[in-house]
Amino acid sequence: MDNNFQMHLIEKCKNNDSLAQMQLYDLYCKAMFNTAYNFIKDDDIAQDVMQEAFIKAFRKIETYTGEATFGAWLKRIVINQCLDWLKKKKLATVELNEDVSYLPNDEPWEVDNKISLAVIYKCIESLPQKCKNVVKLYLLEGYDHQEVAQILEISEVASRSQLSRGKSKLKELLIHENYES
Repeated sequence: MDNNFQMHLIEKCKNNDSLAQMQLYDLYCKAMFNTAYNFIKDDDIAQDVMQEAFIKAFRKIETYTGEATFGAWLKRIVINQCLDWLKKKKLATVELNEDVSYLPNDEPWEVDNKISLAVIYKCIESLPQKCKNVVKLYLLEGYDHQEVAQILEISEVASRSQLSRGKSKLKELLIHENYES
């Protein structure tokens, strides 16, 4: 998509133009639904959370400065809506003990190509909630530790240690799944 056209749509949205809002929605709804579904794992609820995120985005669109892409800005709103929903449902687990230090494990690793994406996603879903959120944001959504820390309102140390724990547990689960399949 032409960036100038997209910026034109955003400017129209800032003037509360409903047609421009619909066009932006159409451009981003599938990707934002996928992001919401990655956290919520229920089609209907993910759809509702995504809709609420779009409403919030259009209400606050005047705060969009263009420093990040519109998609990245919107994705952050969707993720925050998902995390808020999870908090309301009390699905969050106990807080990380930040007094314990862990070695960061940002080394890339590969998954055996015999393991399907469905199995990988299933294993990610079985991680403890705090690790799962960091793993999803870091590995699936592509955020760095600073961004993960800001989104989840934790320290970068906590982000790194949760990722390390999550990746270790995920590796164990994938090895187990590989032998089970």
